[in-house]
Amino acid sequence: MKLANNHLTIAAAAITAVIASGFVSHAKSAPAAKSRFDEDVLAVANDWARVKYLSKSNDERQRNMDAVGAKADELAQRYPDRPEALIWDGIVTSERASLTWGIGALNLASKARDVLLKAESLNPKAADAGAPTSLGVLYYRVPGFPFGWGDKDKARAYLEEAVKNAPNGRDAHYFYADFLYEQGDYKAAEYELKQGLSSPAHPERPIWNTYFPKVMQGLLAKVQEKERS
Repeated sequence: MKLANNHLTIAAAAITAVIASGFVSHAKSAPAAKSRFDEDVLAVANDWARVKYLSKSNDERQRNMDAVGAKADELAQRYPDRPEALIWDGIVTSERASLTWGIGALNLASKARDVLLKAESLNPKAADAGAPTSLGVLYYRVPGFPFGWGDKDKARAYLEEAVKNAPNGRDAHYFYADFLYEQGDYKAAEYELKQGLSSPAHPERPIWNTYFPKVMQGLLAKVQEKERS
């Protein structure tokens, strides 16, 4: 069993919380500073995107994603009660699952699920509903019984929760659309994709910001082809 690479990945949304500087001049605030936590989370997010989109081969991608995984695990250990840290650990672990096979893939997917369940219990809206989005993807991509614990009903429930909690979240709309496409609901999938494509960009994540819209456009083309057939 290999878990699909382009579906288990949760391209996540903006996660940098702005800290007010307290200095105001002519009713305009000075540039805001990022906390150490924000910088650490953003570093993992950008490392994930660099490895996912810019690797030259699957072997290189797997090797480098494992290194990002160690960094994400350490981040979650350092901030066990911060949902953004747990979400990114879950995202990277899911990506690692998508790059391997058999029981190793299922073990990584199960680890990601457990981390994301904790994040979702802390704050289901954090990181543009990153936890329910990622859980929804896992539940529809992991095989069901007797080979795994995948569950289409749970997937739908999490993805519906995600788009409700993050109406401007690109990932939430994209992955709900992907799920709907697989269920044959092309009209609803097209709607979700157009919502995602109209959502705000995140310039602090330049690689993801460049490549993820192309992924959305690719799925939209497939959806529209199905609608025409």
